[in-house]
Amino acid sequence: MLAVLRNRAYRHLFTAQVIALVGTGLATVALGLLAYDIAGADAGSVLGTALAIKMVAYVAIAPAIGTIADRLPRRALMVTADLMRAGVALFLPFVDQVWQVYVLVFLLQSASAAFTPTFQAVIPDVLPEERDYTRALSMSRLAYDLESLFSPALAAALLSVITYNWLFTGTMLGFLASAALVVSAALPRPAASTAPRTGSAYAKSASGTRLFLTVPRLRALLALNLAVAAASAMVTVNSVVYVRDVLELSAGAVPLALGAYGAGSMVVALALPRLLEKVPDRAVMLPVALLLAVVFAGLGAITAAPDGGWRWPALLGVWAAFGAACSAVLTPTGRLIRRSAPPEHRTAAFAAQFSLSHACWLLTYPLAGWLGATAGLTWAVVALGSIALSAALLAVRLWPSRPAHVHADLPAGHPHLEGAQPVASGWRHSHGPVADGLHAHP
Repeated sequence: MLAVLRNRAYRHLFTAQVIALVGTGLATVALGLLAYDIAGADAGSVLGTALAIKMVAYVAIAPAIGTIADRLPRRALMVTADLMRAGVALFLPFVDQVWQVYVLVFLLQSASAAFTPTFQAVIPDVLPEERDYTRALSMSRLAYDLESLFSPALAAALLSVITYNWLFTGTMLGFLASAALVVSAALPRPAASTAPRTGSAYAKSASGTRLFLTVPRLRALLALNLAVAAASAMVTVNSVVYVRDVLELSAGAVPLALGAYGAGSMVVALALPRLLEKVPDRAVMLPVALLLAVVFAGLGAITAAPDGGWRWPALLGVWAAFGAACSAVLTPTGRLIRRSAPPEHRTAAFAAQFSLSHACWLLTYPLAGWLGATAGLTWAVVALGSIALSAALLAVRLWPSRPAHVHADLPAGHPHLEGAQPVASGWRHSHGPVADGLHAHP
């Protein structure tokens, strides 16, 4: 899998991603401490609002960036986003009001909503071979998982010798280094768009979303995003509740639980490139999404069981299973988008995926927290498990193995129409993926 790092452009972009992720992780730790200094016991409320603002920025800004991204140099767009993030990190140590935190978090996450989809859309051009691109997707998944484990540990080590305000300096330096690496990468020219640049700004910003609503496998991806969001929200929001309240363990056990989730995700990310060379994405993503319901059933058993020493290792196993399943669904998504969107529309498609997937988390994060706090963890498990199962079943329905389609512009007797059935609007048939001029979304 590391063979893709021989590509100089990808190596620089991947290193930029890793450094930026570490900087973001340091900022997350420092922001929690800053919130406590400003709000005291209300720090949780401040951070909860900041998380909601983050998701709103992702949902609102990414489609807007997709509207103009094809008209801007991609390198300049990513560098500008990195410089904006570095500037926000520079101001964070001087914050002394809650509203200032909210404004700076919105600006920081808006810049991330510009950088990430553009970065994701560049990689298929840098690595045009699908085998290499699949490896790059797994590398990206590993980077996210390793950051979730490494950044808190690094922050803890640094806090033993410096104050938390200096962590924001580390964040700023990380974004500046990311910008420098992007500048040094030789990016290929994007495919020229043949579509006329007409239509309202709203229509352009919605083009990526329309693509998701048009292509069957992308419609299924929307449902899969919701299934994954249900599982990951349960882990992210309620890990501390399970460890501290249900199992009555020390605070030091919380990182172990989150680490089990990350370990499960990493194992699958390492195995996927070889697996996806032998089986199609659909055969991996849909069965694993359905298995999420089984994992939720196991979590329900742990939640409802009386005290017992077996529950702690069982919870670690369930969290690892959640991580593995989420990684198996999320890692191949770039392949689906790459196959479904014309090159000149890839940035809009990745922006739509970024926005729509975070809209799912915007729904499941507060649901996991609110239900767990007011109705109890059992009801949270039932509700989110039901969402995951329903979304997975919907994905199966929306993503046929050999999707049928209609050709309205081919004459009778065309070689491609062999075996097709005449319908009112043309000729209807089904077949496996075909990359030719007759199919906009093979």
